[in-house]
Amino acid sequence: MNQSNNTTPPTSEKLQKVLARAGLGSRREMETAISDGRVKVNSQVAKLGDRVEARDKVSFDDRPVSLRPEEEVPRRVIMYNKPEGELCTRKDPEGRRTVFERLPRLKGERWIAIGRLDINTSGLLLFTTDGELANRLMHPSTQVEREYAVRVMGEVTREHILAMVDGVMLEDGPARFTDVQEFGGEGINTWFHVVILEGRNREVRRLWESQGLTVSRLKRVRYGNIFLDKRAKAGEWVELTQDEVDDLATLANLETRKVPALTPDEKNRWSRDKHKRKPVQAMRKPKSRAR
Repeated sequence: MNQSNNTTPPTSEKLQKVLARAGLGSRREMETAISDGRVKVNSQVAKLGDRVEARDKVSFDDRPVSLRPEEEVPRRVIMYNKPEGELCTRKDPEGRRTVFERLPRLKGERWIAIGRLDINTSGLLLFTTDGELANRLMHPSTQVEREYAVRVMGEVTREHILAMVDGVMLEDGPARFTDVQEFGGEGINTWFHVVILEGRNREVRRLWESQGLTVSRLKRVRYGNIFLDKRAKAGEWVELTQDEVDDLATLANLETRKVPALTPDEKNRWSRDKHKRKPVQAMRKPKSRAR
């Protein structure tokens, strides 16, 4: 194990990157695990900034971790159509439904979410077994487009649109839409499609709120070059094709890699998981009773 203040050999890598590659979670999750003392390298509790080589012995929660070269990590990606009311967390202390409960089970790996959606937002979520792919696609420097369908309550003027495209200062820094297109509507509700290049918490909603407008429905319909389509209804997932995974890798500036075929055991398990998890309807407000 090499400490951060030593000369780093070219063969060493950041510990959190190696753990993410092993499918244990995102880099951010692994940084938290290291800070919490859950990771050991050569029987010593690891620290943030540590780097490891192939010869090092790494354990996570006292279980050995296989250090695999990047080219040997299976790269699978699934698209999930998240309904409103689900949380983007592995476990919820209040027992609320999470997106991970509906995903196909893996052995020796974990699904890593590429970005998040808040509980009241529905639509496209991507999950992968490749931690480096997830990290690249989420990193602000990659500038991946996220497109949302937004139903806005209130009168939207041209000045509102121009302000949000030019940029608005929010409490956590400047934010802007790179594109806004009106898609019609009725009454006081109008649908728009907006494009943003970041994944900050509630950023789409906060941009509209900065103009005194309220978002009544929000659905992500595209992440990079992957569009939400009819293959996955609300509460369902579908594995992406080789071409789609390759397109994501290219977007993340990574080498393409063959998506591994499912083993017979995986096919049976994934099929059972898919049939066990029935599609759900998006949350709707209960109809008011006539008095």
